[in-house]
Amino acid sequence: MASEEASLRALESLMTEFFHDCTTNERKREIEELLNNFAQQIGAWRFCLYFLSSTRNDYVMMYSLTVFENLINKMWLGVPSQDKMEIRSCLPKLLLAHHKTLPYFIRNKLCKVIVDIGRQDWPMFYHDFFTNILQLIQSPVTTPLGLIMLKTTSEELACPREDLSVARKEELRKLLLDQVQTVLGLLTGILETVWDKHSVTAATPPPSPTSGDSGDLLSNLLQSPSSAKLLNQPIPILDVESEYICSLALECLAHLFSWIPLSASITPSLLTTIFHFARFGCDVRARKMASVNGSSQNCVSGQERGRLGVLAMSCINELMSKNCVPMEFEEYLLRMFQQTFYLLQKITKDNNAHTVKSRLEELDESYIEKFTDFLRLFVSVHLRRIESYSQFPVVEFLTLLFKYTFHQPTHEGYFSCLDIWTLFLDYLTSKIKSRLGDKEAVLNRYEDALVLLLTEVLNRIQFRYNQAQLEELDDEILDDDQTEWQRYLRQSLEVVAKVMELLPTHAFSTLFPVLQDNLEVYLGLQQFIVTSGSGHRLNITAENDCRRLHCSLRDLSSLLQAVGRLAEYFIGDVFAVRFNDALTVVERLVKVTLYGSQIKLYNIETAVPSVLKPDLIDVHAQSLAALQAYSHWLAQYCSEAHRQNTQQFVTLISTTMDAITPLISTKVQDKLLLSACHLLVSLATTVRPVFLISIPAVQKVFNRITDASAQRLVNKAQVLVCRALSNILLLPWPNLPENEQQWPVRSINHASLISALSRDYRNLKPSAVAPQRKMPLDDTKVIIHQTLSVLEDIVENISGESTKSRQICYQSLQESVQVSLALFPAFIHQSDVTDEMLSFFLTLFRGLRVQMGVPFTEQIIQTFLNMFTREQLAESILHEGSTGCRVVEKFLKILQVVVQEPGQVFKPFLPSIIALCMEQVYPIIAERPSPDVKAELFELLFRTLHHNWRYFFKSTVLASVQRGIAEEQMENEPQFSAIMQAFGQSFLQPDIHLFKQNLFYLETLNTKQKLYHKKIFRTAMLFQFVNVLLQVLVHKSHDLLQEEIGIAIYNMASVDFDGFFAAFLPEFLTSCDGVDANQKSVLGRNFKMDRDLPSFTQNVHRLVNDLRYYRLCNDSLPPGTVKL
Repeated sequence: MASEEASLRALESLMTEFFHDCTTNERKREIEELLNNFAQQIGAWRFCLYFLSSTRNDYVMMYSLTVFENLINKMWLGVPSQDKMEIRSCLPKLLLAHHKTLPYFIRNKLCKVIVDIGRQDWPMFYHDFFTNILQLIQSPVTTPLGLIMLKTTSEELACPREDLSVARKEELRKLLLDQVQTVLGLLTGILETVWDKHSVTAATPPPSPTSGDSGDLLSNLLQSPSSAKLLNQPIPILDVESEYICSLALECLAHLFSWIPLSASITPSLLTTIFHFARFGCDVRARKMASVNGSSQNCVSGQERGRLGVLAMSCINELMSKNCVPMEFEEYLLRMFQQTFYLLQKITKDNNAHTVKSRLEELDESYIEKFTDFLRLFVSVHLRRIESYSQFPVVEFLTLLFKYTFHQPTHEGYFSCLDIWTLFLDYLTSKIKSRLGDKEAVLNRYEDALVLLLTEVLNRIQFRYNQAQLEELDDEILDDDQTEWQRYLRQSLEVVAKVMELLPTHAFSTLFPVLQDNLEVYLGLQQFIVTSGSGHRLNITAENDCRRLHCSLRDLSSLLQAVGRLAEYFIGDVFAVRFNDALTVVERLVKVTLYGSQIKLYNIETAVPSVLKPDLIDVHAQSLAALQAYSHWLAQYCSEAHRQNTQQFVTLISTTMDAITPLISTKVQDKLLLSACHLLVSLATTVRPVFLISIPAVQKVFNRITDASAQRLVNKAQVLVCRALSNILLLPWPNLPENEQQWPVRSINHASLISALSRDYRNLKPSAVAPQRKMPLDDTKVIIHQTLSVLEDIVENISGESTKSRQICYQSLQESVQVSLALFPAFIHQSDVTDEMLSFFLTLFRGLRVQMGVPFTEQIIQTFLNMFTREQLAESILHEGSTGCRVVEKFLKILQVVVQEPGQVFKPFLPSIIALCMEQVYPIIAERPSPDVKAELFELLFRTLHHNWRYFFKSTVLASVQRGIAEEQMENEPQFSAIMQAFGQSFLQPDIHLFKQNLFYLETLNTKQKLYHKKIFRTAMLFQFVNVLLQVLVHKSHDLLQEEIGIAIYNMASVDFDGFFAAFLPEFLTSCDGVDANQKSVLGRNFKMDRDLPSFTQNVHRLVNDLRYYRLCNDSLPPGTVKL
């Protein structure tokens, strides 16, 4: 090697060149290789030590530290002990000498390198590692450095990231736990000293309106007046050095609290001190004073004072997030809550100078976030524990939370607070369900708070009260399928619904009048409609009036959604009790929808068409959607009305149909058209009144849909209307005996409906694809797409219904199904058409296979098996992209339905289905990295085994009586072995979803069919699978599934524990490369012979961890090292 001085100069110029803008990537790679080679040399660390002490170049220092880091973490075992001693002594000296002048990121990296040595060598070879840190903290000059070292130690040793043996990880944690009490004592001392030292100067504050205002609530929260007084002391003003030390101490505490258990080491005085610092985040006045005095003294800015508050809250939240609280710590928790609520009161205090909102706006955003996190943890983890303390005033707490929620300066802050209320409401609901006797008492306690919450949340979604904020919300950009405005409304309505569940009468009487007010405005628009040359116009033109109308319509739309959301609280057991309220709502909704359809508000001209037209369409659509939400209530009313035959119900339904029919037209906007279609489907499917088909409006819709000359609706609407009409004819009427269902007439009507819908489709001939076809191919495809989407939807919606309904449905469809089968071979090379046809057949197989009958079903399966040759499968999977793969997946799904069918009917197909899977599909996809088709194929193999176990294992009665003597007969063994081998192969591939699915399938087969116990599996496959799963754990390739893999290994090993411990484990260790004989025997000894699941899986993870660690150690030994 060259001289140290020359090497340093060369390294500096290389580093400068590497980070220069003009250096090419090629040159950068060369430099990188050079630096890596240098780092690998034995003794390179000596040069790095020289570089560190002699250069001021940041890049060179960083590089040198990386060399040390690599040496310590990857090669330490092979470093001679003399060199280790030298490194252990030189690096801390270097740190002590230069810590004040080094850039912070270099200093932190150097600390991390020293801690890395401690992680390897403390206490055996580096016994003063931790004592040195404690001494640094105790010496005023080096306190900050000691705290940085302490935090790094907590991060690197408590939960070590690099590979260490399990024994070493456990040892480190124990060593650290022994130091916790000392460390916490030191940190408490530092924080108290700083606080006391600076409090003296601020002991006599000027009188101010906020000091000394302990208030009634405060004395409620804190029993001892002294602690209230303590918390009311003015906040000291810190110099920069003190602020820095305190922030480091709080960072240390936050990390320590993340892993140490709650215990007496966390003393009341430490907690009180942390709370003192939490006040830094919420004391606006102190910030202002600091900014006034800041010019003359060495003071900290308000922003940095706020940061101390944030750090203190982080400490508190770390403690709060622990669910397991020892008895002796409960009192501390109570004290913590009391002190935090003192802060909450401080933040939400109203006085003349400050509204609550402006005070919250002045606080640090991160502080507010931490505070909200605290409140969430309090409600979700500890409320049930604390509520029982008589001295804890829950209702007063809710009052504070209410103020805090509704004065949040940001939308995100408000959402987070609504989440907390949702948690609280869930807690109340479950508490009431578990203690029904106390229901009244619990509700009385919280009633006022809930009513206030409801009113305020409703106000917040209305432009009338909250226009400025609501106009900031975006209603264009979708995020997670909803816009910001939709998310705001949805979260608010969830809170309204939860209050409704607890206090139905209150909630209804709060919401309905507000809805009524907005409806008056909407229903009053009729008087402003004038006829103009081109149609109707809304004669409201003044800008102010248009703006007010816009706000009122937006509010009406939101309130209609609110009323719809509450529909579920009027049905079931409470139907009779709340009947009148619900009837009032439904009558209003029917009136509103009819009004909108009659005066055609959706087509009206307005002064501001870009704003008011969408508003009017939205209100109309929302009124239909709200009415649809009451379809279950209407169904319950229908069954009551059936007994009394009330005219009122008939009128409701027929008026609703009058509102729907005009909207089923190509001239109506999609949003409104689809709302009308969905309502029609609900009437036909959920309500099912007997008289529906005889209503003139319904007849009108039938005529429109079956009229060949009428213009077709957009596909989605066409599908929905056809579903509704089919359901009117197919679904049995509730509360009527079979002989009054009028099936013959309905059957004829359904046949003619389907006949009209499939007219063009049934006229297609297989020759439609041939070159001399009459119609262009694209037109043929359109007919196929339009017809099959309608027919498939009709079948899917009938699949769970009575046999009679399915029978009629299949009779009507029979001709179309036969046409589809005849057309299929002609379109086999058009993957988009094949995809739609297979979707249709899949739906038929799932819903109507009994009705199709065995001979025809067999014909379909045989046609498919003949069409999907090896070449066709290869073409679909390899050359047609995602559509081709989808086609094969649908085909496999159809076969999944076939193999699950009970009885003997489809058993003759099993050999050809298994052959198709294993000889045709599997070879094509096995080696492809893409997950396409694999999941469906393995599901088909799993279903084949699961539902046809006796195809492989013939179990006789005698064998099951003489368990253990007679082994089950095995049939079709080659096929079974091939399937198992395919499963085994899938565990060697990177796709984690497939791995998880297939592991689940094997475990299910074991649970249900005792797969692992079968002789063939036990003798030929069991330990191969265990081996593969262990290798997967060692390679860390599927780390997310560690737990599932551990359990599977246990279930396999438990079939033959003796064989596992005596034969498999020694064999597995013998075959492991990268570890020596001694290490192998240690690994074997450490694997205890436990036979219970938790201990066994712990042993598996220990084996895997230590095996990786030994390999790492051995890789780090210098070449030619002799291992004894």
